[in-house]
Amino acid sequence: MSNQSVSRRGFVGAAGAALSTVALNPHAALAQGIPVRPGGPRFWAEDDAYDALAKISFNENPYGPSAKALEAMNYAFKYSMRYGYPDGGVTQAIADHHGVPRNHLMLGAGSGEILEVVGLTYLGDGKKVIGVEPSYGQVYSHASGIDADAILLPLEDDSRQNIQRMVDATNRHYRDVGFVYLCNPNNPTGRTVTAAEIEYLLDNIPDDVPVLIDEAYHHFVRDPDYEASLKYAIEGRRVVIARTFSKIYGMAAIRIGFAIAPPEMISEMRVYSTGSVNVLAKWGAVASMEDTDAYDFVRRTTLRLRDQTLADLAGLGYECIPSETNFFMLDCRTPVAPIRRAFRERGVAVGRDFPPMLNHLRVSIGTEEEMGRFMNAFDDIRGSTVMNGSRG
Repeated sequence: MSNQSVSRRGFVGAAGAALSTVALNPHAALAQGIPVRPGGPRFWAEDDAYDALAKISFNENPYGPSAKALEAMNYAFKYSMRYGYPDGGVTQAIADHHGVPRNHLMLGAGSGEILEVVGLTYLGDGKKVIGVEPSYGQVYSHASGIDADAILLPLEDDSRQNIQRMVDATNRHYRDVGFVYLCNPNNPTGRTVTAAEIEYLLDNIPDDVPVLIDEAYHHFVRDPDYEASLKYAIEGRRVVIARTFSKIYGMAAIRIGFAIAPPEMISEMRVYSTGSVNVLAKWGAVASMEDTDAYDFVRRTTLRLRDQTLADLAGLGYECIPSETNFFMLDCRTPVAPIRRAFRERGVAVGRDFPPMLNHLRVSIGTEEEMGRFMNAFDDIRGSTVMNGSRG
């Protein structure tokens, strides 16, 4: 541990260690009145090792679905053996919540399915997707998997997306462009594209080029220059907005997302959609949108912990990219692969590499206990040879 410790976090780290001990000993948990998963000891060793981690690697909501969503999903179990079941009116509920006509919507098993469906729809005949790197790489890897390609543009020095460069690339390769991809806010950098920049992009590329705008993290944005892009889909522009219940609503493993697009684009994409959203996800989604108290809690708490963690890191002399999301990128000033392993050895899971930003570590915002464990681990690691090399 370095001389300058983050002692105010110590009680949190100690609590995490105690919880880890209990997690690895179900009998101790029972003795302390902590419920353990039924089903016997068969999977305990593997599952409890996972449960003991501070999981701040995948930009998840650590609190899970709200109580009202859980109640709705529990109710929907009675339809679990049916095909033509009542779905809670999920499509109409999403349409009403976002102020869009119902025929502008398509459900998917998370926004990941939406992104893949867009690729299958618009990347035929050797077409290319234009986007920045690093960004959410599933779009680009999917393009490679269907013998398409990606034209990847670099980020600016401030980690923002250069919209003029995107416009120029689209116009230059017009005949080969299947669609333009924009993650806003961007994953992994957390930076936004302004409303004025979105308008400029759409006004300065050919009208028939589709634009996919991934707004998975829009709920967390405070930037006054940011604006969600739903209006363009409603206007009939060739725009697909991808959204998800995986983030602020805590339904990452339950898998439900949706696309908002003009009806003709919905019809083009529906051919490639699996329609695989399950009954629990549908009922849980409806209840999640209605539970504004849970929404406010997650947003408020996430932003508070993010701001507090960034301030703590700044106090230790480390810079982070300004973020408008539930994660941030920490400049470790050295390759992060060994740092990530060092965190794992201390029971903390952090984000993967994001080339070419190999000195930056993506950190998701977890619970207060998890962020305490992160800060304690970081304080330990920064004083070690992992970040400073041999000091012999």
